[in-house]
Amino acid sequence: MAAPGDRLIRAGAIVFFLGTVATLVTVAPLFLGTTPFPTYMFGLSMLMGVGFLIAGAGVFQSIAAGRRQARGAVEPSR
Repeated sequence: MAAPGDRLIRAGAIVFFLGTVATLVTVAPLFLGTTPFPTYMFGLSMLMGVGFLIAGAGVFQSIAAGRRQARGAVEPSR
């Protein structure tokens, strides 16, 4: 069974990877001396940051679920 936040972490990793590929494709013409890509391609490079934020949200969701579970496991002693 997947823990809370696992899906967000996986989705964030995929989006981050797509952003990395877009960044490499966008920067390659600068090193190869070819015609640069249109400006919107640089916008696709921002997917790296978006993916990082999505994965971070998944980590925080996982932390919150762990804290809730830990709080529920501790019973007050009388």
